[in-house]
Amino acid sequence: MANQAPSILSISYDESLLRTREWLLRAAGFSVTSALGFTDATAHCRNSAFDLVIVGHSIPQKDKAALIEQVRTHNHTRILSLRRQGDVPMPGADLSLESSEGPDALLEAVKAVFGKNSASAD
Repeated sequence: MANQAPSILSISYDESLLRTREWLLRAAGFSVTSALGFTDATAHCRNSAFDLVIVGHSIPQKDKAALIEQVRTHNHTRILSLRRQGDVPMPGADLSLESSEGPDALLEAVKAVFGKNSASAD
């Protein structure tokens, strides 16, 4: 029986960034659900469990704090907060990464969460 891919909820206020992140993570073998905005994200958190939640850098700090609180209310999962250059890491997030570090750094951080070199067992 094949291992199920780790499930990720990716949240952003920027649809193009959200779709790019979804494509990148799926290409690496992860199962990705994308949420555009606060309402969509909280609905997904209430209805599904995820192995990781990524909160994008397009989300203002105040909204990001509220999203992290909502995720914690409905899921016992790790949270990766992407931040703009110069922003401080969000309290409540397990991991933080500057978005300027690029897609390779994002993939490495996500893979590290799951303790493996690759998301798929091809």
